[in-house]
Amino acid sequence: MPAFPEAAEHSTRDLRLRANLRHATGLIRERRARAVAELADWERLRAAGAAIKDRTLRHLDHYLLRLEERVTAAGGTVHWAADAAEANRIVTGLVRATGEREVVKVKSMATQETGLNEALARAGIRAYETDLAELIVQLGDDTPSHLLVPAVHRNRTEIRDIFRERMGHWGRPAPEGLGDRPAELAEAARLHLREKFLRARVGISGANFMVAETGTLVVVESEGNGRMCLTLPETLISVVGIEKTVPTWQDLEVYLQLLPRSSTAERMNPYTSMWTGTTEDDGPRHFHLVLLDNGRTDTLADRVGRQALRCIRCSACLNVCPVYERAGGHAYGSPYPGPIGAILTPQLRGLASPLEESLPFASTLCGACYQVCPVAIDIPQVLLHLRERVAEGGEATVRGTRTVIRPARRHALERRLMETAAWTLDHPGLLRRGQRLAARTRRLHPRRLPGPGRAWTESRELPTVPPESFRDWWARTRGGAR
Repeated sequence: MPAFPEAAEHSTRDLRLRANLRHATGLIRERRARAVAELADWERLRAAGAAIKDRTLRHLDHYLLRLEERVTAAGGTVHWAADAAEANRIVTGLVRATGEREVVKVKSMATQETGLNEALARAGIRAYETDLAELIVQLGDDTPSHLLVPAVHRNRTEIRDIFRERMGHWGRPAPEGLGDRPAELAEAARLHLREKFLRARVGISGANFMVAETGTLVVVESEGNGRMCLTLPETLISVVGIEKTVPTWQDLEVYLQLLPRSSTAERMNPYTSMWTGTTEDDGPRHFHLVLLDNGRTDTLADRVGRQALRCIRCSACLNVCPVYERAGGHAYGSPYPGPIGAILTPQLRGLASPLEESLPFASTLCGACYQVCPVAIDIPQVLLHLRERVAEGGEATVRGTRTVIRPARRHALERRLMETAAWTLDHPGLLRRGQRLAARTRRLHPRRLPGPGRAWTESRELPTVPPESFRDWWARTRGGAR
């Protein structure tokens, strides 16, 4: 993937994409505001959600061991995956052991993060997405662009065309004469997916929360497809990031109030599925929990950046972000787009490429993301923290080892300019002569910068230099007294 500015330059020219995003995010924004306004104690709930997460992250080792103990006691098997490759190997091996070559999947950010579908395909195993939006993305050979509504960049006419052209390649074809009314599209998806649910013997899921107290996993959704995946197959494999742990059921209560209002603007999710291990006469006979690290302990070691691990994937920050609304999710080059992606992806992956180095700068720092975050992640603070790391380098934890990161090369000129500015400001006489020279030659100044400065002035004009500096004006008028 290219760096964010290059990707965004392309996506912002897509007028249909921008119209789709503007409509969708504006609608979700308004509904969320109404849902949140119904609770007089919203800010206290928000503070409680942040406090619970912080306490859990400080003692995550303890709660993970308790979770493993409870899941095992309930008949499940726990696997530990240090990175994406290990998680994919574990899941692929578990599916192969069943002898199956097809799996159904619940919408899962963790498996998108690891690239599980591609890993299964290389092993000859076909994964079917069952969330409606994820189905649209999969059939369209696309990638998600939103945490909550992965196909938000598609309008219903595009979805109709995708269903007509691609459904038959993945199973039951779309009905003849399929229109673009939402009810028709939903019915076509229901008929297509029904045969998958009834045939599948292996289901793969993520989880919104894991309760360490009892070993219970929780999935919240709006369609019911997830519940079909969680209950019908004989084997269930759940891939979950270690940060999704909460200590007790009482803690879970807080998040079941925060999440639906922040994500779908509902008082509660239509489907909240919970399961603990296996039960003899109900649900899957075999349950495997894959606990995914993949950069999370490195993030945990960062005192400022670790607050990104509070995230409950509600997507509220995306819906208020002016950058996301114009650039779209694909420009972020990650399953985690928007403001949360701009701080989470560089920490999980490390500053491994120009893409990760550019993401902390994909923001106006307006602060709207912090204001709507249900667990009070100070995203602007983390953005500035990561910008400093990109520009100045410094210590960071990479794969469990404390490492000194070098400054990004593309910021070398910027650093030199800042050093020159600092030196000039330390010499008032030189600064005064420079200001006078700039004032006398102001009619010759260009409106756009050449060379490396061109990128900065492509979307803005240089400010006009006044005919007289403030220092000279003050010396001449004594602050306007004469």
